[in-house]
Amino acid sequence: MPAPAVTIRTNAPIPSAARVMHTQRLRMLPVVDEEGVLAGVVSRRDLLSVFLRPDEDISDDIRQVLRAVFDTDGSDVTIAARNGIVTITGPGQTLPQVADRLIWASTESSTW
Repeated sequence: MPAPAVTIRTNAPIPSAARVMHTQRLRMLPVVDEEGVLAGVVSRRDLLSVFLRPDEDISDDIRQVLRAVFDTDGSDVTIAARNGIVTITGPGQTLPQVADRLIWASTESSTW
């Protein structure tokens, strides 16, 4: 740990904590309150957990998109998510191809 200790405030945004950890090459970052009292420690894993989602949640989100956009319950397609990678298959491949384009379009337009 460098001296003096590199810290971040409790009200700091997550991207700020990630930026400090990256630029300072830290694996853990002490979090202090307004008075400089240690409130906790944030780790790389803590920061990444914001972006990691269970496969089941991803599949559920895709089913919601199918219902909203195509007015279908998705029973005519198979949605398989494994380690964050989604495969959509179904008869004729028309619906899965359109869904694939919608998913990639929404990902590209997202601001993270």
